Amino acid sequence: MNQPLANVHPNAKIADDVTIEPFTSIYDDVEIGEGTWIGPNVTIMEGARIGKNCKIFPGSVISAEPQDLKYEGEKTLTYIGDNTVIRECVTINRGTKALGYTKIGNDCLIMATVHVAHDCIVGDHVILVNGVALAGHIEIEEYAIIGGMSAIHQFTHIGRHVLIAGGSLVRKDIPPYVKAARDPISYVGINSIGLRRRGFSSEKITELQNIYRILFQKKLNVSQALQLIESEMLATPERDEIIQFVGDSARGIMRGYNANNSFN
Repeated sequence: MNQPLANVHPNAKIADDVTIEPFTSIYDDVEIGEGTWIGPNVTIMEGARIGKNCKIFPGSVISAEPQDLKYEGEKTLTYIGDNTVIRECVTINRGTKALGYTKIGNDCLIMATVHVAHDCIVGDHVILVNGVALAGHIEIEEYAIIGGMSAIHQFTHIGRHVLIAGGSLVRKDIPPYVKAARDPISYVGINSIGLRRRGFSSEKITELQNIYRILFQKKLNVSQALQLIESEMLATPERDEIIQFVGDSARGIMRGYNANNSFN
């Protein structure tokens, strides 16, 4: 672990088998778990809690102060889960008093030059492709994939198993299990390939397709669509998850399209 060309604060709590490459700086109040590799020219600032078997590549800055004028120097944290890979020049800011932390889950892949702002929560197995920018207070649930160079508006909620096309501007919530693309961001189908890879049956995928046909293709408003889904579709965990997600959406959900494939 000891690297004479690295600057490691004596109060940092670092497991014995952590590798720290030259020219890396690790500040006070940092914890790093077993088996993690910290590449050269990485900066890990106060409040970082990094899990086991992670890899952090050169140029990344973890747990820097939030880029938020309301931040007043309060003590906050950044959590990085186990087995997560953070590629070159990623920036992850710690939380503010609004939530108190920023969190990246287990088994995530955060590709080069991604920015994750304060108070974001990124679930397990999420992939953020090169150049993705997350504003503050965003929640991304497990197994979501955000295409490269996409920009996500603050306070946006992205559901499980979502696939968002590269270069997207995401200003609305994206409910679970779907693909999203175009401008403005819109529903373009179920993430069927991803769901099959993760063990979803053909029957379950058909169920999801039928739910989203009601929500996005029947020219109903959201309240009408939710009522119809609840009355016509059998109760399943996925059906109830979608109903709750859409009903709880503070920003509103993305657009659908009509039978002629022209967007509303």
